[in-house]
Amino acid sequence: MLRVLISIIILMFGFQGIVKAEAPTVLHAGVSLVKEVPSDLMGTWRVAAALKTTDSPYSFKKVSVDIWNLSRTGDVISLSNPFTGASASINVSYVNKNTIRFTKVGDYDKQKLTDSVEITINGNTFTGKNTLSLVTYSDTDNSVISEKKALYMLKGEKISGSSVIDK
Repeated sequence: MLRVLISIIILMFGFQGIVKAEAPTVLHAGVSLVKEVPSDLMGTWRVAAALKTTDSPYSFKKVSVDIWNLSRTGDVISLSNPFTGASASINVSYVNKNTIRFTKVGDYDKQKLTDSVEITINGNTFTGKNTLSLVTYSDTDNSVISEKKALYMLKGEKISGSSVIDK
């Protein structure tokens, strides 16, 4: 069942990687790709986000600070936020040494929020970007009513986890 789900995810998200000549990584497959994620990613991170661009300035905050708890159980990586109670499995689409690309999707009433994140870890910090897409669906026929997009620049600092060094 897990392999079928991962194959579907690869088919849904993998075509973009093939077009951009990343086929060797995409063909590496979902289960082994998750295993390639550096263990430094796991732990609790304080993440600062600064809005770079958006088509909907009134819908997205200019800056935010969040807490990300990243954990792995077998072949599943989960991201949770202790302040909001939100939790989701992430879909890893790319790993190259300490650079990781992943997506998480959340449903809110008739809206779907997709976070596409790319970060590069450097010790107990990371930098990266988060591309957000907020799609609103019709109550009557589930068609798309609107889509709002935003790009955030990210900076993360590890606050707990196995790689945090005592100072």
